[in-house]
Amino acid sequence: MVSRKSKARAVNLPKAKKKVRTLSRQNLSLAWSTIRGRKGGFAAVLIAVAVGSAVITACGVLLETGAGSGVPAERYHDAAVVVGAYQAMPVEGDTDLRLSERVRLPADTVAKVVAVKGVKSAVGDVSVRTTVLKGNSVLDGPSVYGHGWSASVLAPFTLRSGTQPQSANDVVLDTDLAKRAGVAEGGTVTLVIGSTPGSYRVSGVAEPAVSLDRQSAVFFTDDQAARLHGEPGKIDAVGVLAANGADAGDLADRIKKAVPGMVTYTGDDRSDVETLDVGQMRSFVIEVASAFGATMILLVIIVVAGTLALSVQQRRRELALLRAVGATPRQVLRMIGGEAVLVGGIGAVLGAIPGVLLAILLHAVFTAAGVLPSGFSLVVTPLPVLFALLTCVLAARLGGWLAARRAAKVSAVEALGDVAVEPKKLGWFRLSLGLLLVPAGLAVAIVLPIVLPGESAIDGAAGSALILVIAVALLGPRLFGGVATLLGRHPGGVTRFLAIANSRARARRLSAATTPLIMGVTMASAQLFSGTTLAATAHDQAADGVIADHMVTSDSAGISPDLAGALRGVPGVRTVGPVARTSVILTWPDGDSIQYRVSTAQGVDPAAVPDTMNLDVLRGNLSGLTGSTVALSRLVAGTVGVDVGGSVDVHLGDGTVEKAKVVAVYENGLGFGDVTLPHDVVVAHTTDHLDQWLLVHSDRGVNLSAVLKAYPTVRVRDAAAVTAAPTDDTGDGAISLVLNAVLLGYLAIAVVNTLVMATISRVREFALLRLVGTRTSQVQSMMRQETGIIVICAVVVGTIAALPSLIGMSYAIRHSVFPSVPPLIYIGIVIVAAVIAWPAVMLPTRLALRPPAVEAIARPE
Repeated sequence: MVSRKSKARAVNLPKAKKKVRTLSRQNLSLAWSTIRGRKGGFAAVLIAVAVGSAVITACGVLLETGAGSGVPAERYHDAAVVVGAYQAMPVEGDTDLRLSERVRLPADTVAKVVAVKGVKSAVGDVSVRTTVLKGNSVLDGPSVYGHGWSASVLAPFTLRSGTQPQSANDVVLDTDLAKRAGVAEGGTVTLVIGSTPGSYRVSGVAEPAVSLDRQSAVFFTDDQAARLHGEPGKIDAVGVLAANGADAGDLADRIKKAVPGMVTYTGDDRSDVETLDVGQMRSFVIEVASAFGATMILLVIIVVAGTLALSVQQRRRELALLRAVGATPRQVLRMIGGEAVLVGGIGAVLGAIPGVLLAILLHAVFTAAGVLPSGFSLVVTPLPVLFALLTCVLAARLGGWLAARRAAKVSAVEALGDVAVEPKKLGWFRLSLGLLLVPAGLAVAIVLPIVLPGESAIDGAAGSALILVIAVALLGPRLFGGVATLLGRHPGGVTRFLAIANSRARARRLSAATTPLIMGVTMASAQLFSGTTLAATAHDQAADGVIADHMVTSDSAGISPDLAGALRGVPGVRTVGPVARTSVILTWPDGDSIQYRVSTAQGVDPAAVPDTMNLDVLRGNLSGLTGSTVALSRLVAGTVGVDVGGSVDVHLGDGTVEKAKVVAVYENGLGFGDVTLPHDVVVAHTTDHLDQWLLVHSDRGVNLSAVLKAYPTVRVRDAAAVTAAPTDDTGDGAISLVLNAVLLGYLAIAVVNTLVMATISRVREFALLRLVGTRTSQVQSMMRQETGIIVICAVVVGTIAALPSLIGMSYAIRHSVFPSVPPLIYIGIVIVAAVIAWPAVMLPTRLALRPPAVEAIARPE
């Protein structure tokens, strides 16, 4: 039995739902009518959202490309499955970290794979880094790798002339390599393995089934390839040829079950095993796209919220009238929220296609910079577009809510009173939050580098710039009005007086328009000068740290370790210090979790260090750097939380884990690497087992040329000329510059957008000035003065907001409160700010002054 109350509810529920739908349609209809009536104001919001959507979409496309794309296999083109070791360190709850050196397989893996059902044959492959000489110079072109002839079937390679290699002195070259080297069947070619050159007879020339774009191939006999490989009982990978009718995916699953601990690769993933750089590039793109995308999302929210706030401020008369005729705060909030959602949705959709085009452009730039290999295809799916759409709509909705709060809360009488004069007081919440963020940003930038050790201080200092930018956005009217007041103390003419008076009276609108310019100055200063500070510190540490008389470098993959012994026998040579380079992963416990850090590492001979390099040891002694020991830079030791006598897990380049005891902590980590290990440990766990360079301490006038004549790829240089050599060049700098250009470009668009929006809305004001006797030229002069105030405010406030971050970072990395600020770069930032702001104000001013004053004053707002 149904009660009367329940029955009443059942009867009234459809009516309530219908009423809600009606109200929703009415809100959307009102929002759309407002948008159509104020196209100019909402166009600025639309542009901000559309450009933000484009950048977020591009980041999403790059992220999907890194995660799901690849390049077609070349040497393994005919292999249905490639079996390799896991080339990464597992990380719980995060992306696994790629290892920098090749992880090899036991040679008996081939026999285990052959026994799997569906395998026609399997070949163990090894890759030997090789350099081809043409005359006395290194042959240009892609990297050259040597292999055993049995692996030629994996492409397959077809002999076009000659025969397969028969002896240790025979080689087969691929057709493109033979053409570039200028040799043919029966000719002689000089190959350098490590630093040692050797003369080989070209027994044949073979053509691959597909073009070799990323590598060139040289084939030895299998025995010779194994000897040059230098890893007895180890191979790099197993190429699997499938039996007729066998599916590659099913075969990969069966091999994985039959040979535990191995990783099977099919499709484009096979190229990750061919050359390690493909997988490393993939990881780099994922990391960069994720970090940059997160930054852009935050910026889009700030910029869209600021643009909407400016739009709402320009509609104070309309909103006041709505409140006066009975509109409730909730209705005002709903109307502005509906407008924000509609404009945000349209803008996000409009930014989708440009976002894909931007992703294509960034993909091309990444490829040109060497961050992505050629042939790494772009993956475009609807997912990034949908994510950008959702993000931009939420950003617009949040910005609309923030912008409409005050307009919705004030009473009708107060709302009408606000129309006459712009309210000078900021809301208590906005003012309080802004005032709290200022000391918070300063504390993060200044206090953390003093209190906290390691990279936490650097990260905190870097984040303080963003905190202070948010504080500036909240306190903008106060700051802008303060700058205008200070400038107004200096005497000037009528136009200067008007510019100062307008700036103080319209502090809210002008500060909202100026905030993106302040953000641009702050972020440009923080990004560029943090980079220059790091580069200058690395250069200074290396310049002070290299105390050897000579540095021996190589034009090939590296230097054979036995060359150090040959140089030690030269009369007058006192010390030879070999330096090997690699990348390691440090792990350490932090509560219930495990933390990790990827670090650049060097392997050195501790006996040679005192005469060849100065790491500026702070604690401990490098003489104990033998066996399972490690020395850490001050920053990394602070990050890991260990000191001399403690221990840390070091995952070497090939994944081997060393429980290493810390024997020293040193300062010059940026110049030489944050981790220093025994030389023999590093060389044994690198792919090519080569040194990066040799540091030589000798008597004056010692000539090393006689010994090095036998090594055509080796060069002797003055140590003072290569002080920047320890810094790794992985293309990160170029990509960082490109991404910063995109970020600053978005801010530049936002600056122009808001300044044009703020200026073009002053048509009636300009008309009133002209009607009371102000000449057109005086109005233009007034606006030039206002533009100057805007630029000065942006440069001064933006610089002040960036300085704590730069000072804190500089102190954290080198105990100096003076960051490296090249004057020309700073002047360039100031000039760019002026170049962006000037036309964004003056061109709309000219347009606003075109109609006669009588017509302009009669126009609606």
